[in-house]
Parts: sequence; structure tokens; C-alpha cells
Amino acid sequence: MLSFLAVAIALTLMPGPDILFVAAQSMSRSWRSGITVALGLCTGLIVHVGLASAGVSAVILSSPAAFFIIKLLGAVYLLYLAWKVWMGIRKMKTDGEVAATAEVSSVAEAPPVGKGVASSANAHIGVGLYRQGIVMSMLNPKLSLFFLALFPQFVRQENGYVPLQMLQLGLLFMVQAFVIFVVVSVLASSLGGRLLNQSGSWKIRLAVIEMLIYILLSFNLFFL
Repeated sequence: MLSFLAVAIALTLMPGPDILFVAAQSMSRSWRSGITVALGLCTGLIVHVGLASAGVSAVILSSPAAFFIIKLLGAVYLLYLAWKVWMGIRKMKTDGEVAATAEVSSVAEAPPVGKGVASSANAHIGVGLYRQGIVMSMLNPKLSLFFLALFPQFVRQENGYVPLQMLQLGLLFMVQAFVIFVVVSVLASSLGGRLLNQSGSWKIRLAVIEMLIYILLSFNLFFL
């Protein structure tokens, strides 16, 4: 178990789609957003682990057509996320920076926003981020390929039911991945907060970085 844990931690820390996705959301939004995305990603991992343990992943990956379609859907979804960020950037540029006097005036005239309304909006955003994490994880066939290549190296026939051993390894992998994602979320959010405090223009820059990450992840998923 310790040897598997060491390998799992090393692989999780390597720059990849999941950890970059968590970092991007944490920098542009908050550490809570990063953790919400991490929960979605780990939920998607449950599906991959279950399919790998049941042998379904091997059947799917043995079909070039099925593998290609899943990769294509994942790449298109990432490009869709990049497009959404780009539309947000355009809106920020169109709106421009609000003058301090106008800001004070709008605050004075606007009615106070109730805690219930704010909580409802935050919950809606959280559900969206959680769903993004699940979809991104499930549309990455390389995860199933990864589990099928990694797990057999740490499974022993003499240790009992093989699918159960794979499920245990999958659970251990998800737990360590979530812990690492939480740490990354806090660190990335701290960095993003400092940059935003330095200049308002960093909000657009961070959004551009997030968009580029999605585009790179899309090409990485489809072509590599």
C-alpha cells in the first residue's frame, strides 16, 4: 500500500488536466471553488475506478471508435469552457473599470442583498463547478487507461478478490488526490488573491490564463 501511495502522490502532483483545472478555478475564483471542482473530479474518479474494477473499461478502450469519441467529447467540452471564459473576458472589457464615485453612488442607491439571495447564488455556482468536475473527469478516457495500467502492478491473486483490491486502491487514490487538490486550491487561491489586490487588470489576466489552460488541456487530451 505504501508503495502504491507513493506512486499515486507522485503522479497526482505531476502537471495534468485535473490539478491544472483545480488551480485555474482557485486562482480566478476562490479556494472553495477549487475544492468544489476537486469533489467533482473525485466523483468522476469513482466511475472510472468502478468501470476498471468491473472490467468494463478494458472493453471500452479496446474499441478505437469508442475511445476516439470519448476523447473528442472531452476535448470539445474543454473548448466550450474556454469559450465561456472568453465571453466573460469580453464582458469585462466592455464593462470596463467602474469609477469610484459611480461605485459609491450605486451602492448608496441599490437595495441591500439578502443573505438568502447570496447563498442561493453561491450554491448555484457551486453546483455548476461540481458538475464541471464530474463531466471533465468522466470524459477523460486516459484516466481509465491509467488505472488499467497502474492497478495490476499492485494487485496480487493471493490477497483475495481482485476487483475488491482494485476498488481499495481506487479509494486510496481518490483520498490522496483530494487532499492534494485541497492544498493546491488554498495555495493557488492565495496567489490569485495577491495578484488581484495588486491591480484590477489581473482579473482579466487570470481569466486569460484560465482560458489558455482549458485550450491546452483540450489539445493534450485529444492529440497526446
